[in-house]
Parts: sequence; structure tokens; C-alpha cells
Amino acid sequence: MLRVYFTSEDLARVRVASGPDHMWEISNSVQTLQRRDGARVFGEWRRWARPRLSESCRLLSPLLPPHGCSPDFLTPTYGDCDSLQAAVDTLVRTPPPRLRSDLSRVAASRRLPDWAESLAGGDGDTLRRLGQAFHTYHLEALAPFWQRIHAHVDADRIVRLHSLLDGGTDGLLAGLGPRFRWRPPVLEADYPVDHDLRLDGRGLTLQPSFFCWPTPITLADDDLPPVLVYPIEHDVDWSRPAAAERPDDGPLGPLLGHTRAAVLRASRTGASTVELARALAVTHPAVSQHVKVLRAAGLVTTVRRAGRSFHVATAEGRALLRSAGRGGT
Repeated sequence: MLRVYFTSEDLARVRVASGPDHMWEISNSVQTLQRRDGARVFGEWRRWARPRLSESCRLLSPLLPPHGCSPDFLTPTYGDCDSLQAAVDTLVRTPPPRLRSDLSRVAASRRLPDWAESLAGGDGDTLRRLGQAFHTYHLEALAPFWQRIHAHVDADRIVRLHSLLDGGTDGLLAGLGPRFRWRPPVLEADYPVDHDLRLDGRGLTLQPSFFCWPTPITLADDDLPPVLVYPIEHDVDWSRPAAAERPDDGPLGPLLGHTRAAVLRASRTGASTVELARALAVTHPAVSQHVKVLRAAGLVTTVRRAGRSFHVATAEGRALLRSAGRGGT
């Protein structure tokens, strides 16, 4: 079990990350790719991704096994990590003492490949090869679905915002899902080992992750800036062709119509089926049908919490609304 201990200062410094973290998604997906559980959500993606990965991606799996700890330096919490390139640059510049301590901790529980010794010594060529493996893996396994991944994380953030508005920080922490238990001032979570994390006034970043599975994750070194990575809900068909690029003359055609446009506008900040039906004075089935078309076009995504469906405009949906606004429509 994981236990996170909050002070009153920590409760004022809880934040939800602004979007998916490239390095966490890569690391979590490499681990998920090696697992067999979660087939309902990840099975189709696993079958799609495994034969497409280049040889260089094999550098990642020894450091990111399906079970057990992984080096913290693979998911940097310092430096500029807003883009994949910036995050990889931060990884490649990891100080040798951090490399040695992280890899020594991992090596205590399992055998690492021979090249890990060069990595622990800060060898530049090995670090660059590892950085390139992250780039290649992202391009081959995640990039075709990145818009869908981003949309799901955006939708989860909307759910967190609703929890925060309704119940403050208590509501946010209590609403993280069945894997968590908020017993003030301690947040408990399902975890493969016993781990106590004392925030001591540093606050906590909550990082929603598409590929985190099946339990939350945190860093092994408690001295690093605290982060709690947690699983989010998925559309079961997220990895089917709907996640890929679509021609503009496909599902976008049926989008014409005042009600559907109103549904899209209302979903900019997230809304449930009930809220949309009430705001637009239409029936629940009508809302569901409009949302289905918008979702098929990649303009809306849906997450489900406690029997309620929340619909959130994707980045593409918001861009379409901005474009329509500039056109004066």
C-alpha cells in the first residue's frame, strides 16, 4: 500500500498536471506492453504495437519491466519537460550520481544488461542511444494515438476540476477513484509494495496517465519533487482506426446543425449528458446521438465516473470552435 501524508500546507499545494507527460506515458506504456492483464483496454494496441517496434526500443524494456521498480531518472521531475525533445534532453543530462543511485537500486532486485554499467557511469554514447530509443518508441508506438491520449487526459482533468469545485481539495483527493482512499490527512492507494511518502510542505503533483496500469505510481526517491501518477478511464475502442487520422470528408460531414454545434460548444469545459440535455432543452438520447457523431469525428471524448458520462471537447474540437468564431459564425 502507498500512503501519502499531507500537511495543511500540502493541501494548498496540490495540482493536477496540465496534460500528458511524454516520459511517463512512454515508461508506463513500455511496462503495460509487457503485461497480459488489462487486455480489454490495451490488448488491441499491444497486438498493433509489438511487431512495429524497432530494435533500438529493446533498450527500454530491461529498465522498465512489467513489475518492480524502475529508475527515477527516466521520468525527470526537473528541467524543461514540456516537450518530448526537452524531456529527452533532460534525461541525457542526468548527473552521474543520480544514474548510479537509481540503477544500483534497480540492480538490487534484478539483473540488468551489461550496457547498464556504462549507463551508470554516465557514458555519453549510451545516454544518447537511450534518448534516441525514447524518441523512436514514441514515434512508433504512441504518436499515431497521441491526440486520443491527450484528449483522454484532458477529459480526466475536467473531472478533477468538477471534484475540486464541488468539494475543494478534499473532494479532489476523495474522487480519485476506487484505487484510492482519502482518510485525512493520509491518501492511501493500492500499490505493489509498502511505501510511505511524506510531503512535508512540498505539495503534490497529480499526473493523470493513459498507460498507467493497474495501480498508481510514484517515484522511488522521496527527496525528489513529489508526483503521483494515476490511471484514467478509457474508451474501450480507443486503439481502433478511430484514433488515427481521418479524411475531412468522413465523419465531419454530419456535423452540420445548430444543436450539434451547441453540444460541441458546451463541451469545451466539460459537461455530463444530463447537463447538456438540460442546457439545450433536448432529450438524453438526442444528446447521446450528437455526442456519438462528435466523438467519431475526434472532436469530443467521453469519460465515465460513478455512473455519469462527462463529455469534453478535444484539442481538435476546441480548434474548430475557435476557427468558427474567427469566421463570425
